[in-house]
Amino acid sequence: MARTTQPADAASGTGTTLVDGVGSFVDRFDAFLIDQWGVLHNGAAPYPGAIELLAELHRRGKRVVLLTNSGRRRSYNAERLEELGFDISVLTGIVTSGEATWLALRNRTLEAFQALGGRCLLFTREGDMGPVEGLDLDVVEDPALADFVYLTWLDALTHDMAEFDRVIAAAAERGLPMVCSNPDRVAPTEGGLTMAPGALAERYREIGGRVIYVGKPHAPIYAACRDLLPGIVADAICGIGDSFEHDIKGAKDAGLAAAFIMRGIHAQDFPEGAGAAADHAALEALARRHAAVPDFALPGFRL
Repeated sequence: MARTTQPADAASGTGTTLVDGVGSFVDRFDAFLIDQWGVLHNGAAPYPGAIELLAELHRRGKRVVLLTNSGRRRSYNAERLEELGFDISVLTGIVTSGEATWLALRNRTLEAFQALGGRCLLFTREGDMGPVEGLDLDVVEDPALADFVYLTWLDALTHDMAEFDRVIAAAAERGLPMVCSNPDRVAPTEGGLTMAPGALAERYREIGGRVIYVGKPHAPIYAACRDLLPGIVADAICGIGDSFEHDIKGAKDAGLAAAFIMRGIHAQDFPEGAGAAADHAALEALARRHAAVPDFALPGFRL
């Protein structure tokens, strides 16, 4: 059942329709841009019904693009989805911020990337070298030898924050730009939320460092998605995600509809059983904070 408030207004935060599932609005759109972590899975297991819903969208002829702020390449994300049991053949495409960054570093056509140099201090996870594979880059471990910092992911569960702070302080002192291919500040895991690369990028910015972000909510990654959906107008596309800062803000700024998953990274603001009034109050507070109003809000990615 849908529960609707007034027309959308970012200043007041009103205008979001509370629904029980995607089925309440699926027929209004031809295509969907769907977030990964916090919507489809928690990094270790799919959320109940997520695999089946993707298959159902495909059965109904909907075009589905997976849009993720993962700092890793498209191929890694595709393999990981298959390991989790997802059928990626039902997807029109996979757009990752990591792939978009890799292309920007290879092509050097974007102004922000033209003067970065060829030596990078790489922050990655589990030794993943995919972000630099095939690029004319030398990976160095000492900020004194680097031309820029390349932040793709964090081993935040195994590294002390003091170690990160020491390295980025040295990089900032040298005036090194930082390329952040994952603007997310937190990421859901099976054990709860963990720090994501965007949090370290923000720390770098706060101490005077310059950060080049690639990914949601920034316009280029939405342009990459639209390239996969020729002939489909903006009004017929809906972004689905659990981050107001990235998914909702990005979709609305791109002129698309947006559906917000309440039980993702903002789950603490939407306790189960709180009721529609409390949910609307939380939605209005988030909308004011991020100057973006989702068209729909639902508990999880389910039909």
